[in-house]
Amino acid sequence: MEKSKVLVVGGTGYIGRRMVEASLAQGHPTFVLQRPEIGMDIEKLQMLLSFKAKGATLVEGSFADHKSLVEAVKKVDVVICTMSGVHFRSHNLLMQLKLVEAIKEAGNIKRFLPSEFGMDPARMEDALEPGRVTFDEKMVVRKAIEEANIPHTYVSSNCFAAYFVPNCSQLGTLTPPKEKVSLYGDGNVKAVFVDEDDVAAYTIKAIDDPRTLNKTVYVRPPENILSQRQIIEMWEKLTGKKLDKSSISAEEFLASIKGLDYAGQVGVGHFYHIYYEGCLTNFEIGEEGEEASKLYPEVDYIRMDEYLKRYL
Repeated sequence: MEKSKVLVVGGTGYIGRRMVEASLAQGHPTFVLQRPEIGMDIEKLQMLLSFKAKGATLVEGSFADHKSLVEAVKKVDVVICTMSGVHFRSHNLLMQLKLVEAIKEAGNIKRFLPSEFGMDPARMEDALEPGRVTFDEKMVVRKAIEEANIPHTYVSSNCFAAYFVPNCSQLGTLTPPKEKVSLYGDGNVKAVFVDEDDVAAYTIKAIDDPRTLNKTVYVRPPENILSQRQIIEMWEKLTGKKLDKSSISAEEFLASIKGLDYAGQVGVGHFYHIYYEGCLTNFEIGEEGEEASKLYPEVDYIRMDEYLKRYL
């Protein structure tokens, strides 16, 4: 079967660059949107040029120029958007509505994958303020996609490993704890942790798969369904050193939101849902979804004990 042509929007971002690499690696003709808004950002430009050297095609287009987006979309079969939805970087989710309009007008797209790649927003209708804005905006984008009858796949890839695993899920840091670690409650609530390159590999496999059409793909590799306590124990085993553990109750954790900046408040809310409510694992995947590691057992996903070895 001929491989679909793929356009990655947000291709220089944290997940976007991995989508470009995975698309190229899996043999898809790969296009990356080059936006004039890049301005003087030399790192982004050099990354785009590195994609070009590896065989990607750069396509100029701007969210401020509807016609340019339509022309970019017409060159491909599949559009993957990876614009940031986290508040400590940049938060651009509703800009995707302009992309939806362009895809609707172009009329040729076989599959659109909007910027999701986290918790399933359809399951987060009771999420706390202010963090619920992320889920509410993703649902606004979904509604526009479905009302326009655009073929789609939503990817729920749970926790990006680099943000949640080396730090033993401590807020405000990305590096492993040296002496002390805080447990959320008893630390036994299960979550799901996925290497970011694996997220991209699974996503690209899904784009031409009829089984994932108009469905949610959950990236839930069985050996990476772990509790915070299990991750801490993995790190202790690798280092041969025990950490001093203290527990934070749900009430204490929620009270810590006071005095934080907006991004911090969003982060606390999301951590609460993951580590106290178990929002990533407290449901079975039903008819509306598929699980990526079952669909694509050939992907040898990275286990978290292996992932942690990078930080020794």
